[in-house]
Amino acid sequence: MFQENKRRSLAIFEGKKIRRIWDGKEDKWYFSVIDVVAVLIEQSDFKKAKSYWTTLKSRLKDEGSQLVTKCDQLKMQSADGKFYKTDAADVETLLRLIQSVPSPKAEPIKLWLARVGYERIEEISDPEKALNRSRDYWQRMGRSNEWIQRRMMGQEIRNKLTGYWRNNEVKEKDEYAILTNIIHKEWSDFTVGEHKNLKNLKRENLRDHMTDAELIFTALAELSTREIAEVSEAKGLEENKIPAEKGGRVARNARLELEQKTGKKVVSGKNFKALSSSRKRKLK
Repeated sequence: MFQENKRRSLAIFEGKKIRRIWDGKEDKWYFSVIDVVAVLIEQSDFKKAKSYWTTLKSRLKDEGSQLVTKCDQLKMQSADGKFYKTDAADVETLLRLIQSVPSPKAEPIKLWLARVGYERIEEISDPEKALNRSRDYWQRMGRSNEWIQRRMMGQEIRNKLTGYWRNNEVKEKDEYAILTNIIHKEWSDFTVGEHKNLKNLKRENLRDHMTDAELIFTALAELSTREIAEVSEAKGLEENKIPAEKGGRVARNARLELEQKTGKKVVSGKNFKALSSSRKRKLK
């Protein structure tokens, strides 16, 4: 059901991240049950939230509830960056599960689920809504308008690159990740994972914590990769590794020249988690 149509993203409820996967065949989101439970019991410790959900599942089964059987085991990204199978449920099932958890968060999260659960359907018919939603999120997180413009430009370039891959026999997720890592390593001297570690990031999206310069060089590397791939008509993973290396090298040469002239490193350990709470409140 989720082989070629899945899209992963994070949804935000009161600052808490909830993982979800889009099923293109059924036109619906599937949310991480443990993430929702963690919000309901106001528990930031993943292991404790998981333990609570395990106990709740056992009780529901003993009561003869069919809700647990409606939860799918889907791969979602964990804090260590790897993908593990975890219980996931659609909006309808989650709304019923929430009734089993005594929590003051129950009603707010029901309303939230009813809204974000159908965002993707709205975005398919009107992509501008997705762009506006991203812009609003970045503004709430304290990003400047200039940074947001660069982030959105970089995303557009990224989308064109993955569009080329998709149309030229590169498989989503694993092979996209391999090529992305090649490009990133070539231009920055860091793998994606190493760059995230440098910035002290775990589940966060690396690009959401890039500086202006990092965004620009990432975009240059990916734009160069796509144009080189188009000229060479690269198909499949192995052929696309060559444009990935060459495209990353274009940005690497530009980075080294800039660093030589300024004496400053482009790749930075800075992230946006350190924004002051007062600044964030002003932007709400």
